[in-house]
Amino acid sequence: MSAPTTTRPVRTTVRTPGDVAALGRVLGVWAHPDDELYLSGGVLAAAVAAGRRVVVVTATRGEHGTDDPARWPPARLVAERSREIRASLAALDPARRRIEHRFLGDASGRCHLDGALVADPGAEAVDELAAIVAEVAPDTVLTFGPDGITGHRDHRAVSAWTDRALRRVPATPRVLHAAVTEAWVRRFGEFVEPMDDADDAFAPCPDAELAVDLEFDGELLDRKVAALRAPATQTAGLEAVVGADLYRASIAGEYFRPAPGRSW
Repeated sequence: MSAPTTTRPVRTTVRTPGDVAALGRVLGVWAHPDDELYLSGGVLAAAVAAGRRVVVVTATRGEHGTDDPARWPPARLVAERSREIRASLAALDPARRRIEHRFLGDASGRCHLDGALVADPGAEAVDELAAIVAEVAPDTVLTFGPDGITGHRDHRAVSAWTDRALRRVPATPRVLHAAVTEAWVRRFGEFVEPMDDADDAFAPCPDAELAVDLEFDGELLDRKVAALRAPATQTAGLEAVVGADLYRASIAGEYFRPAPGRSW
């Protein structure tokens, strides 16, 4: 049984791993397996360590996430990425308090196609996501903002899906959008430029607007690095190219801003 959730207000910026407990029950809604790791792996690890319920929802199986489709045809890659996300979430939670995971579409037997998400997926997908929100009753929802952080169309679509789902439930959790800071862009923007899918990708958020401004180190960062090595089909190449030290530094920060129109 998960520990009792916190009350809704937080109001002060989350700056330390100990502050993460104040986020209460956490629901992450993401597009592809591994999105949750890069953008919120440390937060998830800190939240579950504090006894909070943590649920991660992924919209697609990531069947096209490869530069080597001959080796990784879609069916094979789906199976591998499904295994990888289980392994990566387990690495974030070595005490096995259990970070829960769900693929959208499981309830209906429908897979949402990697690279083909649209802002309005139809009532069935939004209803399924709304039902998850209602069941989990999160205090905090972590997801993409309208820019999708990298500009990826699937990321943008998931942001819209989350907005639609939240309008269908009476609960009013705080909604936080993944962001990067000006300092992060200055330091790491060059090597993540290949991920830029739109002109507004990696647009920095002013520090004063951040609701979560975390820099992990020590055991929690070690845990995140280990978790990110689990989805080797996605991450092994990047770490090899940039080097272990720069890679570790680039994933140490996690930043979120309040969704427009929602109070912090």
